[in-house]
Amino acid sequence: MPVLNEEPFLESAVRTILAQDYAGEKELVLALGPSRDRSDDIARRLAAEDPRVRLVPHPERDIPAGLNPAGAASRHPIVVRVDAHSELTPDYTRLGIAALQREGAANVGGIMRAAGRGPVQRAIARGYNSPFGLGGGAYHGDGRAGPAESAYLGIFRREALDAVGGYDPAILRGEDWELNLRLRRAGYTVWFEPALGVTYWPRASLGDLARQFFATGTWRAVLVRRYGRENPWRFFVPGALVLGIATSLVALALGALGFLPLASGWAVLLAPLALYALGIAVAVLRIPGQRGARDRVLTAAALVTMHLSWGSGFLRGILLGGGRVVDRSRI
Repeated sequence: MPVLNEEPFLESAVRTILAQDYAGEKELVLALGPSRDRSDDIARRLAAEDPRVRLVPHPERDIPAGLNPAGAASRHPIVVRVDAHSELTPDYTRLGIAALQREGAANVGGIMRAAGRGPVQRAIARGYNSPFGLGGGAYHGDGRAGPAESAYLGIFRREALDAVGGYDPAILRGEDWELNLRLRRAGYTVWFEPALGVTYWPRASLGDLARQFFATGTWRAVLVRRYGRENPWRFFVPGALVLGIATSLVALALGALGFLPLASGWAVLLAPLALYALGIAVAVLRIPGQRGARDRVLTAAALVTMHLSWGSGFLRGILLGGGRVVDRSRI
Protein backbone atom coordinates (compact mmCIF):
# COMPACT_ATOMS: atom_id res chain seq x y z
CA MET A 1 0.00 0.00 0.00
CA PRO A 2 1.52 3.35 -1.04
CA VAL A 3 0.70 6.05 1.53
CA LEU A 4 0.78 9.82 1.03
CA ASN A 5 -1.32 12.24 3.08
CA GLU A 6 -3.99 9.66 3.91
CA GLU A 7 -4.73 10.61 7.52
CA PRO A 8 -8.56 10.49 7.17
CA PHE A 9 -8.56 7.09 5.46
CA LEU A 10 -5.46 5.10 6.38
CA GLU A 11 -6.58 3.38 9.58
CA SER A 12 -9.89 2.21 8.09
CA ALA A 13 -8.13 0.92 4.99
CA VAL A 14 -5.57 -1.00 7.05
CA ARG A 15 -8.17 -2.52 9.35
CA THR A 16 -10.27 -3.82 6.43
CA ILE A 17 -7.14 -5.58 5.14
CA LEU A 18 -6.19 -7.11 8.48
CA ALA A 19 -9.81 -8.28 8.90
CA GLN A 20 -9.83 -10.25 5.62
CA ASP A 21 -11.30 -13.74 6.07
CA TYR A 22 -8.49 -15.33 4.03
CA ALA A 23 -7.11 -18.31 6.00
CA GLY A 24 -3.54 -18.18 4.71
CA GLU A 25 -0.64 -16.13 6.00
CA LYS A 26 -0.67 -12.46 5.14
CA GLU A 27 1.27 -9.27 5.74
CA LEU A 28 0.72 -5.63 4.89
CA VAL A 29 3.66 -3.55 3.65
CA LEU A 30 3.07 0.21 3.82
CA ALA A 31 5.29 2.34 1.56
CA LEU A 32 5.42 5.66 3.41
CA GLY A 33 5.79 8.69 1.16
CA PRO A 34 6.66 12.24 2.32
CA SER A 35 3.31 12.94 3.96
CA ARG A 36 2.60 16.30 5.53
CA ASP A 37 -0.18 15.06 7.78
CA ARG A 38 -0.29 12.38 10.52
CA SER A 39 -0.17 9.42 8.12
CA ASP A 40 3.27 8.26 9.29
CA ASP A 41 2.27 8.45 12.97
CA ILE A 42 -0.85 6.39 12.28
CA ALA A 43 1.20 3.85 10.30
CA ARG A 44 3.76 3.48 13.10
CA ARG A 45 1.01 2.96 15.66
CA LEU A 46 -0.69 0.31 13.51
CA ALA A 47 2.64 -1.47 12.99
CA ALA A 48 3.29 -1.45 16.74
CA GLU A 49 -0.15 -2.99 17.35
CA ASP A 50 0.11 -5.76 14.74
CA PRO A 51 3.35 -7.47 13.61
CA ARG A 52 1.78 -8.23 10.24
CA VAL A 53 2.06 -4.53 9.37
CA ARG A 54 5.50 -3.56 8.06
CA LEU A 55 6.81 -0.16 6.99
CA VAL A 56 9.21 0.75 4.18
CA PRO A 57 10.38 4.28 3.31
CA HIS A 58 9.20 5.74 0.02
CA PRO A 59 10.85 9.16 -0.47
CA GLU A 60 9.10 9.84 -3.78
CA ARG A 61 5.50 11.05 -4.06
CA ASP A 62 4.60 8.90 -7.06
CA ILE A 63 2.62 5.67 -6.66
CA PRO A 64 4.73 3.36 -8.93
CA ALA A 65 7.91 4.36 -7.12
CA GLY A 66 6.32 3.21 -3.86
CA LEU A 67 4.73 0.02 -5.15
CA ASN A 68 7.96 -1.54 -6.35
CA PRO A 69 9.92 -1.34 -3.05
CA ALA A 70 6.81 -2.40 -1.11
CA GLY A 71 6.42 -5.43 -3.38
CA ALA A 72 10.11 -6.26 -3.10
CA ALA A 73 9.89 -6.12 0.69
CA SER A 74 6.95 -8.53 0.78
CA ARG A 75 7.63 -12.23 1.30
CA HIS A 76 4.75 -14.23 -0.20
CA PRO A 77 4.12 -15.70 -3.68
CA ILE A 78 0.94 -13.62 -4.14
CA VAL A 79 1.09 -9.83 -4.08
CA VAL A 80 -2.12 -7.88 -3.51
CA ARG A 81 -1.98 -4.20 -4.39
CA VAL A 82 -4.20 -2.09 -2.14
CA ASP A 83 -4.96 1.61 -1.82
CA ALA A 84 -5.06 3.73 1.32
CA HIS A 85 -8.11 5.49 -0.15
CA SER A 86 -10.06 2.23 -0.40
CA GLU A 87 -11.76 -0.36 1.79
CA LEU A 88 -11.92 -4.05 0.84
CA THR A 89 -14.89 -6.32 1.45
CA PRO A 90 -14.03 -9.07 4.02
CA ASP A 91 -13.94 -11.81 1.35
CA TYR A 92 -11.84 -9.85 -1.18
CA THR A 93 -8.55 -11.72 -0.70
CA ARG A 94 -10.14 -15.17 -0.40
CA LEU A 95 -12.29 -14.80 -3.52
CA GLY A 96 -9.51 -13.10 -5.48
CA ILE A 97 -6.93 -15.79 -4.80
CA ALA A 98 -9.49 -18.47 -5.62
CA ALA A 99 -10.11 -16.80 -9.00
CA LEU A 100 -6.36 -16.42 -9.57
CA GLN A 101 -5.86 -20.15 -9.07
CA ARG A 102 -9.02 -21.26 -10.85
CA GLU A 103 -8.37 -19.23 -14.01
CA GLY A 104 -4.59 -19.59 -14.10
CA ALA A 105 -4.42 -15.79 -14.33
CA ALA A 106 -1.46 -13.54 -13.56
CA ASN A 107 -3.62 -10.77 -12.15
CA VAL A 108 -7.20 -10.53 -10.88
CA GLY A 109 -9.19 -7.38 -10.15
CA GLY A 110 -12.74 -6.57 -9.14
CA ILE A 111 -15.19 -3.67 -9.04
CA MET A 112 -14.35 -0.21 -7.75
CA ARG A 113 -17.43 1.28 -6.11
CA ALA A 114 -16.92 4.96 -5.37
CA ALA A 115 -18.61 6.44 -2.30
CA GLY A 116 -18.86 9.90 -0.76
CA ARG A 117 -19.53 11.52 2.59
CA GLY A 118 -20.51 15.05 1.60
CA PRO A 119 -22.63 16.42 -1.27
CA VAL A 120 -19.67 17.16 -3.56
CA GLN A 121 -17.85 13.88 -2.89
CA ARG A 122 -21.09 11.96 -3.45
CA ALA A 123 -21.56 13.75 -6.79
CA ILE A 124 -18.01 12.85 -7.79
CA ALA A 125 -18.67 9.25 -6.75
CA ARG A 126 -21.76 9.19 -8.96
CA GLY A 127 -19.55 10.24 -11.87
CA TYR A 128 -17.07 7.47 -11.11
CA ASN A 129 -19.80 4.84 -10.95
CA SER A 130 -21.54 5.90 -14.16
CA PRO A 131 -20.56 5.20 -17.77
CA PHE A 132 -21.32 8.89 -18.35
CA GLY A 133 -18.39 9.73 -16.09
CA LEU A 134 -15.46 7.38 -16.61
CA GLY A 135 -17.07 4.68 -18.71
CA GLY A 136 -15.34 1.86 -20.51
CA GLY A 137 -13.45 -0.17 -17.92
CA ALA A 138 -15.26 -3.26 -16.65
CA TYR A 139 -14.23 -2.48 -13.07
CA HIS A 140 -16.41 0.66 -13.09
CA GLY A 141 -19.55 -1.40 -13.68
CA ASP A 142 -21.11 -4.80 -13.16
CA GLY A 143 -19.71 -6.67 -16.13
CA ARG A 144 -19.29 -10.40 -16.49
CA ALA A 145 -16.26 -12.31 -15.26
CA GLY A 146 -13.65 -12.87 -17.93
CA PRO A 147 -10.34 -11.80 -19.45
CA ALA A 148 -9.86 -8.05 -19.14
CA GLU A 149 -7.80 -5.22 -20.58
CA SER A 150 -6.76 -4.05 -17.12
CA ALA A 151 -7.65 -4.52 -13.45
CA TYR A 152 -8.38 -2.18 -10.58
CA LEU A 153 -5.65 -2.58 -7.94
CA GLY A 154 -4.76 -6.23 -8.55
CA ILE A 155 -4.02 -9.63 -7.04
CA PHE A 156 -0.82 -10.83 -8.73
CA ARG A 157 1.27 -13.95 -9.03
CA ARG A 158 4.70 -12.76 -7.96
CA GLU A 159 6.51 -14.68 -10.69
CA ALA A 160 4.45 -12.91 -13.37
CA LEU A 161 4.96 -9.52 -11.75
CA ASP A 162 8.71 -10.12 -11.59
CA ALA A 163 8.83 -11.48 -15.14
CA VAL A 164 7.62 -8.17 -16.63
CA GLY A 165 9.67 -5.98 -14.31
CA GLY A 166 6.94 -4.68 -12.02
CA TYR A 167 5.55 -1.16 -12.28
CA ASP A 168 7.28 1.35 -14.53
CA PRO A 169 8.36 4.23 -12.25
CA ALA A 170 8.48 6.55 -15.27
CA ILE A 171 4.68 6.31 -15.68
CA LEU A 172 3.20 8.54 -12.99
CA ARG A 173 -0.49 7.86 -13.76
CA GLY A 174 -2.11 4.95 -15.58
CA GLU A 175 0.54 2.61 -14.16
CA ASP A 176 -2.02 -0.17 -13.67
CA TRP A 177 -3.08 -0.19 -17.32
CA GLU A 178 0.53 -0.06 -18.50
CA LEU A 179 1.58 -2.98 -16.28
CA ASN A 180 -1.39 -5.06 -17.36
CA LEU A 181 -0.60 -4.35 -21.00
CA ARG A 182 2.90 -5.76 -20.48
CA LEU A 183 1.44 -8.81 -18.73
CA ARG A 184 -0.90 -9.45 -21.65
CA ARG A 185 1.90 -8.90 -24.15
CA ALA A 186 3.92 -11.55 -22.30
CA GLY A 187 1.08 -14.06 -22.73
CA TYR A 188 -0.43 -13.80 -19.25
CA THR A 189 -4.14 -13.49 -18.49
CA VAL A 190 -5.61 -10.50 -16.66
CA TRP A 191 -8.96 -11.52 -15.15
CA PHE A 192 -11.97 -9.44 -14.12
CA GLU A 193 -13.87 -10.97 -11.19
CA PRO A 194 -17.04 -8.97 -10.34
CA ALA A 195 -17.45 -10.82 -7.02
CA LEU A 196 -14.57 -8.70 -5.70
CA GLY A 197 -15.68 -5.37 -4.27
CA VAL A 198 -13.68 -2.32 -3.20
CA THR A 199 -15.09 0.89 -1.77
CA TYR A 200 -13.13 3.86 -3.13
CA TRP A 201 -13.27 7.34 -1.61
CA PRO A 202 -12.67 9.85 -4.44
CA ARG A 203 -11.53 13.45 -4.13
CA ALA A 204 -13.87 15.60 -2.07
CA SER A 205 -13.66 18.88 -4.03
CA LEU A 206 -14.00 19.82 -7.68
CA GLY A 207 -10.63 21.57 -7.59
CA ASP A 208 -8.86 18.41 -6.38
CA LEU A 209 -10.81 16.37 -8.93
CA ALA A 210 -9.65 18.71 -11.72
CA ARG A 211 -5.99 18.40 -10.65
CA GLN A 212 -6.26 14.62 -10.45
CA PHE A 213 -7.94 14.23 -13.84
CA PHE A 214 -5.62 16.68 -15.61
CA ALA A 215 -2.66 14.58 -14.48
CA THR A 216 -4.45 11.36 -15.44
CA GLY A 217 -5.23 12.68 -18.93
CA THR A 218 -1.66 13.88 -19.39
CA TRP A 219 -0.17 10.50 -18.57
CA ARG A 220 -2.74 8.67 -20.66
CA ALA A 221 -1.40 10.70 -23.59
CA VAL A 222 2.11 9.55 -22.66
CA LEU A 223 0.86 5.97 -22.95
CA VAL A 224 -0.72 6.78 -26.30
CA ARG A 225 2.59 8.18 -27.51
CA ARG A 226 4.37 5.05 -26.30
CA TYR A 227 1.88 2.31 -27.26
CA GLY A 228 -0.20 3.87 -30.05
CA ARG A 229 -3.07 1.74 -31.28
CA GLU A 230 -2.92 -0.58 -28.29
CA ASN A 231 -4.83 2.14 -26.43
CA PRO A 232 -8.65 1.80 -26.69
CA TRP A 233 -10.41 4.43 -28.79
CA ARG A 234 -12.34 5.75 -25.76
CA PHE A 235 -9.17 7.36 -24.41
CA PHE A 236 -9.19 9.79 -27.35
CA VAL A 237 -12.75 11.02 -26.77
CA PRO A 238 -12.15 13.62 -24.00
CA GLY A 239 -9.38 15.31 -26.00
CA ALA A 240 -11.62 15.48 -29.06
CA LEU A 241 -14.38 16.88 -26.84
CA VAL A 242 -12.15 19.70 -25.59
CA LEU A 243 -11.14 20.58 -29.15
CA GLY A 244 -14.78 20.57 -30.25
CA ILE A 245 -15.92 22.79 -27.37
CA ALA A 246 -13.00 25.18 -27.94
CA THR A 247 -14.02 25.45 -31.60
CA SER A 248 -17.61 26.23 -30.60
CA LEU A 249 -16.56 28.90 -28.12
CA VAL A 250 -14.28 30.60 -30.66
CA ALA A 251 -17.07 30.54 -33.24
CA LEU A 252 -19.52 31.93 -30.70
CA ALA A 253 -17.15 34.79 -29.84
CA LEU A 254 -16.42 35.62 -33.48
CA GLY A 255 -20.12 35.49 -34.33
CA ALA A 256 -21.03 37.77 -31.44
CA LEU A 257 -18.39 40.27 -32.61
CA GLY A 258 -19.73 40.20 -36.15
CA PHE A 259 -16.71 38.57 -37.76
CA LEU A 260 -18.73 35.50 -38.79
CA PRO A 261 -22.11 36.44 -40.30
CA LEU A 262 -24.92 33.95 -39.73
CA ALA A 263 -25.16 33.40 -43.49
CA SER A 264 -21.61 31.98 -43.47
CA GLY A 265 -22.83 28.95 -41.59
CA TRP A 266 -20.76 29.61 -38.47
CA ALA A 267 -23.67 28.42 -36.32
CA VAL A 268 -22.81 24.85 -37.38
CA LEU A 269 -19.62 25.22 -35.37
CA LEU A 270 -21.74 25.45 -32.23
CA ALA A 271 -22.83 21.82 -32.66
CA PRO A 272 -20.10 20.31 -30.39
CA LEU A 273 -21.02 22.60 -27.50
CA ALA A 274 -24.75 22.06 -27.99
CA LEU A 275 -24.44 18.28 -28.26
CA TYR A 276 -22.24 18.13 -25.16
CA ALA A 277 -24.71 20.21 -23.16
CA LEU A 278 -27.47 17.87 -24.29
CA GLY A 279 -25.39 14.84 -23.30
CA ILE A 280 -24.77 16.24 -19.82
CA ALA A 281 -28.51 16.92 -19.43
CA VAL A 282 -29.33 13.32 -20.39
CA ALA A 283 -26.68 11.99 -18.00
CA VAL A 284 -27.99 14.05 -15.10
CA LEU A 285 -31.50 12.73 -15.73
CA ARG A 286 -30.38 9.09 -15.89
CA ILE A 287 -27.72 8.78 -13.18
CA PRO A 288 -29.32 7.26 -10.06
CA GLY A 289 -28.96 8.29 -6.44
CA GLN A 290 -29.71 12.01 -6.83
CA ARG A 291 -32.04 13.92 -4.56
CA GLY A 292 -33.24 17.29 -5.69
CA ALA A 293 -31.90 20.06 -7.89
CA ARG A 294 -28.71 20.60 -5.88
CA ASP A 295 -27.57 17.02 -6.42
CA ARG A 296 -28.24 17.30 -10.14
CA VAL A 297 -26.24 20.52 -10.44
CA LEU A 298 -23.33 18.94 -8.54
CA THR A 299 -23.50 15.82 -10.71
CA ALA A 300 -23.30 17.97 -13.84
CA ALA A 301 -20.38 19.93 -12.39
CA ALA A 302 -18.52 16.71 -11.50
CA LEU A 303 -19.03 15.25 -14.98
CA VAL A 304 -17.88 18.42 -16.75
CA THR A 305 -14.83 18.67 -14.46
CA MET A 306 -13.90 15.05 -15.19
CA HIS A 307 -14.30 15.33 -18.95
CA LEU A 308 -12.66 18.71 -19.56
CA SER A 309 -9.79 18.23 -17.10
CA TRP A 310 -8.96 14.80 -18.49
CA GLY A 311 -9.29 16.01 -22.08
CA SER A 312 -7.15 19.13 -21.49
CA GLY A 313 -4.48 17.03 -19.82
CA PHE A 314 -4.58 14.58 -22.71
CA LEU A 315 -3.96 17.33 -25.27
CA ARG A 316 -1.14 18.70 -23.14
CA GLY A 317 0.44 15.24 -22.95
CA ILE A 318 0.11 14.62 -26.69
CA LEU A 319 1.86 17.90 -27.47
CA LEU A 320 4.44 18.08 -24.67
CA GLY A 321 4.63 14.66 -23.00
CA GLY A 322 4.31 14.06 -19.26
CA GLY A 323 7.04 16.42 -18.12
CA ARG A 324 6.59 17.56 -14.54
CA VAL A 325 2.83 17.00 -14.45
CA VAL A 326 1.89 15.15 -11.25
CA ASP A 327 -1.33 14.70 -9.33
CA ARG A 328 -1.08 17.36 -6.63
CA SER A 329 -4.58 16.87 -5.30
CA ARG A 330 -3.26 15.10 -2.18
CA ILE A 331 -0.10 17.14 -1.69
